[in-house]
Amino acid sequence: MEIDKSVRESNDKRLQTKYNNAVYVIQRALALYAFEEVAFSFNGGKDSTVLLHLLRAGYFLNKEKAISSIGSQTNFKLKCPIRTIYFESPYAFPEINSFTYETANTYDLQLETIRLDFKSGLEALLREKITKAIFLGTRIGDPNAVGQEQFSPSSPGWPPFMRVNPILDWSYRDVWAFLLTCKVQYCSLYDQGYTSIGSIYDTVPNSLLCISDSSTSKENFRPAYLLKDGRLERAGRAKKFSPRISEGVPVVTNGLSSVNPTLSCTLTASVIAVGDEILFGLVEDHLAPALCRKLRSIGWAVTHIAVVRNDIDSVAEEVEKQKSTSDMVFMFGGVGPMHSDVSVAGVAKAFGVRLAPDEEFEEYLRHLIGDQCTGNRNEMAQLPEGITELLHHEMLPVPLIKCQNVIILSATNVTEMDKQWDCLLELNTPNGPLVPMIPFISKHLSTTLSDVKAAPFLSKFCLEFPDLYIGSYRESRIGALVVSFVGKDQERIETAVKKLRQKFHLSEISEISEINCG
Repeated sequence: MEIDKSVRESNDKRLQTKYNNAVYVIQRALALYAFEEVAFSFNGGKDSTVLLHLLRAGYFLNKEKAISSIGSQTNFKLKCPIRTIYFESPYAFPEINSFTYETANTYDLQLETIRLDFKSGLEALLREKITKAIFLGTRIGDPNAVGQEQFSPSSPGWPPFMRVNPILDWSYRDVWAFLLTCKVQYCSLYDQGYTSIGSIYDTVPNSLLCISDSSTSKENFRPAYLLKDGRLERAGRAKKFSPRISEGVPVVTNGLSSVNPTLSCTLTASVIAVGDEILFGLVEDHLAPALCRKLRSIGWAVTHIAVVRNDIDSVAEEVEKQKSTSDMVFMFGGVGPMHSDVSVAGVAKAFGVRLAPDEEFEEYLRHLIGDQCTGNRNEMAQLPEGITELLHHEMLPVPLIKCQNVIILSATNVTEMDKQWDCLLELNTPNGPLVPMIPFISKHLSTTLSDVKAAPFLSKFCLEFPDLYIGSYRESRIGALVVSFVGKDQERIETAVKKLRQKFHLSEISEISEINCG
């Protein structure tokens, strides 16, 4: 059989391991269910194309013992008469439709075209024919892969069937290694720079594969298999970022209805430091204040800072609280190979997912620490399954970890924090992790007023200027009282300062500075 022969004759040991594991899952499914009770969901994409040929190989190897002799020509054109489901969408690329029907014809697939949504189509399918298991081309990292195993019952509320995921642990690199090694046909869109194909409305060629032609001002694209970093395969999916402001969802605001809403609206962040050494007073935390200043410099309001123990449950409890109340949660500490480095595991627990090996991340680690990094021993390569996005930058030896709205920083000092922050800002495309807001402006006044004299006026000011953050502090018990006005509207700050000056003698108030926060 040509697929099995191509893989076994290749020098790619990793591909051989992936192939063997996938074929085992297929053979196991064919042993558990009658052939008439299984189906294959094919959509013309690269993942399901891989699965098609794995099914052909698995079917052949499953029948090999029963069939004593198969000629070489028959082997090469071996059919796999498996029942195949194709959910045809009016928004699919014409190339996808053409490839799907041509492939079904080439391999004699029993193609059943369904023109309903996925759930309704499955309900109709299962009513018509007994279907106990469906082979799917799901891979870890897919939006619907969270919590799935190689054999996973369908979710509650869905028609009952077993989801069989033979390539769940395959990476983007594995997919292309298989397709190119076996020299099988795939959809032509992949040769035009498309790396992950959805509908005609949300898919464009991956800009990372773009080749600009200055003579014609025309953009050409390299084929998908030349994408160097498989984590960016979905970079060609067009996303529409809609901050909560535009959705009408309440955000932090001290604003009046008459104040410009753009100036009074603010995205929020929480900061979580993980470290017993901070709680024991052995080291002083310099990272949280630095991170607060950086967030304020792009107009974000930090609403919560916490220091938690090096304990999975402590991390998970804090992350679970903050991820639902803040637009973004930043974590640092507790990242590494030590037994006390539990940040990643705590995040996984907070989201209710397991830790799973990430082979691309492991490659980064292997490049960084060499032979000390092995797949079986390297716990650092275990990341929250299905929710992890790696934020990589050429200036970072290892990408940062983002799990939905939680970013895990690996910085251990302010210098490293500065570097990682700068990389985050450079990665901040419209769909990036941070949305720049109008930055905060602050003005600080030093006064000789006593707390008793200043308190009633400042309380009144907070009511009169609810769009501003008005606070006060003393650097020492006998030192001057510093009054701070922080907001995004310069005019409002100037008005508040002017009114405060009018309440007291000039000798009692002096201006310290007027700065952009950060």
